[in-house]
Amino acid sequence: MAKLKGVSDTYHTGPDADPIQSGKEDAGGSQARNYRLSLIYSATIIVMATVSARSVNNMVATTLPFLAKYSFSYSNVLVGFVSAALNISTFAVTSYLNPMLKSSTRRKVFILATGTIPALMFLYYISTPLILWPVAVASGLAFGFVFPNIITSATLHHDHLIQMRLLAIYSLSLSLSLVIGPSLETWLLTFLSYKQIFLPFLGVSLMGFAVSPFIKFPKVTREIRGRSALRNKGLVTSLLAITIYNVPFAAITSFLVIFAVDRFSVPSSTAYSVFIYFFLTSFISRLLMAIRPFRSLFPPLIASAMITITGLILIPLMPSFFYFVLVMALMGIPHGTIFPMSSMLVARGTAPEERSVANSYFLAYNNILFIIIPVVFGALSIKAGFTLSYLALAASAVVSTGLLTTRYRSHKELFSR
Repeated sequence: MAKLKGVSDTYHTGPDADPIQSGKEDAGGSQARNYRLSLIYSATIIVMATVSARSVNNMVATTLPFLAKYSFSYSNVLVGFVSAALNISTFAVTSYLNPMLKSSTRRKVFILATGTIPALMFLYYISTPLILWPVAVASGLAFGFVFPNIITSATLHHDHLIQMRLLAIYSLSLSLSLVIGPSLETWLLTFLSYKQIFLPFLGVSLMGFAVSPFIKFPKVTREIRGRSALRNKGLVTSLLAITIYNVPFAAITSFLVIFAVDRFSVPSSTAYSVFIYFFLTSFISRLLMAIRPFRSLFPPLIASAMITITGLILIPLMPSFFYFVLVMALMGIPHGTIFPMSSMLVARGTAPEERSVANSYFLAYNNILFIIIPVVFGALSIKAGFTLSYLALAASAVVSTGLLTTRYRSHKELFSR
């Protein structure tokens, strides 16, 4: 029987066996046909929702610093604070509001949140230095209800193999949106201002609203909604794994373009184009993971950590913008691999009734990083300069990798399948 690498053998036996892989169909081929239709339907909804939400969210997260600094003359510290405001409100939702809601209520709020995002894009367009703050907070609230429920939806199919494939498709959709979004914005910025750029993405956000009623929510008799999930070893291990990369990525999101403009004296549109190559290698990495999933997560996780550390050391040492682009393309590899591997650790270590709250806390932790790191990195860049600031990020990745290696490698049931 053919097996998909990286998935437990139990996913390929009995009623959950893949009829396409194993050839076990009924006489009319209805089992394989139903499998394909179920996968295509679920994947289509996941892709449309994810591409819409993530491309718009990334545009807001990466353009908000430009808008604040170059349109409203914010200092680097204020740029960090307004970016933090966006993530603080998201954290409030993912850490408290979303996990505490019942599934039926959470579904209604999710649809409402996706419908609010297009209106917020228009508010960014008409924003002022004062209005920018409440709009940023409202955006964070809306995105806080969107992402944990999409990622949970990708793991709720009754067929275990489809769950794994949908999780891979979800990760690919994240990367696809991070190629489409920056590419579109780079082109649009050649003739639109930082305020006008929000209007085209209003249309993109409408796609997410259109498919929001079709996103699946848990149908369990008793869903875990408290903080007990924080003790789950799958969640704890995934949090440490994601720390390796998301500490530097939180700084990169807010200050990469500002660093490129200051260090290499290139136009802002050229500096922003770095994200295209960064997210392109991220996408390729996730595509390869979907084609040939990792059976063991620990070796590729450590390899991704080593690339991260090396890239962070090299960034401030690059003599030209060309070599800077090459290093950032290299940094896209761990961006592509670490998040899906961390998500797999959550899926492997949780039961369906606690998966929603676990995913909420997983994303809430990421929000904490994106709240603290931009402010700290912005202040550090003023006091010590960008070179020492990037070296500090490398040091944090070294510490996280050391903890993962020394304390959590023994979780064989999570890292090896």
